[in-house]
Amino acid sequence: MTDILQLLVYGLVLGSVLTMGAIGVSMIFGILRFAHFAHGDFMTLGAYLGLTFISAFGLSAWWALPAAMVGMAVVAVFIDQVLYRRIRRTQPVILLIASFGMALILRSLVQLIWGSDNQSYATGIQFPWRLDWLGGIRLKPDHLWIVLISLGLVMAVHLFLTRTRLGKAMRAMSDNMDLALVSGIPAERVIMVTWVIGGALAAAAGVFLGIDTRLHPVMGWSALLPVFAATILGGIGRPYGAIAGGMIIGVSMEMSTLIIPAAYKPAVAFAIMVGMLILRPQGIFKGTV
Repeated sequence: MTDILQLLVYGLVLGSVLTMGAIGVSMIFGILRFAHFAHGDFMTLGAYLGLTFISAFGLSAWWALPAAMVGMAVVAVFIDQVLYRRIRRTQPVILLIASFGMALILRSLVQLIWGSDNQSYATGIQFPWRLDWLGGIRLKPDHLWIVLISLGLVMAVHLFLTRTRLGKAMRAMSDNMDLALVSGIPAERVIMVTWVIGGALAAAAGVFLGIDTRLHPVMGWSALLPVFAATILGGIGRPYGAIAGGMIIGVSMEMSTLIIPAAYKPAVAFAIMVGMLILRPQGIFKGTV
């Protein structure tokens, strides 16, 4: 039982990371109707932007987090204006291929600027708390902060989508693009805000992943499969489904180590994604907004 509870903690931490990435992927697909293959490298670049702020100003990773989110939001809007906006009216497959090319460009830039060696935000060992009242499981303070900050960001996205005019406009465009445009919704502004939110949450996912493990140029690319699995599981284009999908994929990947080697955890996300595409391609949250 202690092992199961410990893996549940790890699953919630991983699920928090995947949720941040999956919300962005889901929102971009809901508004722009293409799968953004560069989102994993958005996570990587956000993580390295956080490292830059830490090195330049001596900040902790938690104080560098908002700076990395702002920086990645600016980068995301810049990439959209320079590349995606020019081909937005073409077929979705062209946008998909362009996003794959952008992923390669960003990964190469990270290697050129920061190098290809593993790096970390902080040195030393962080000793976990032992929670005897929960069967003696161990909880690192960083893990607790990752889950709590992710919860806060999810609540912020929820309030934005449900309480603001721009958030309601985004939901309207996701449900029926043509009707939303006819009703006078500012499409360009909605698209820009979509990239701001997607880029900021991708940076948060990257920083969380860097805090939990280490930074390396392919960290986001390695996480892209679980992120897409979470998006598809929750219903692609449905941000609320992405939240549930991220947690389910994260917990499933960690729990699978009870019966299979840890190296095969990505295969669990792949199996769930394939199963959903075969049995229920619309996702478990299809019909929700």
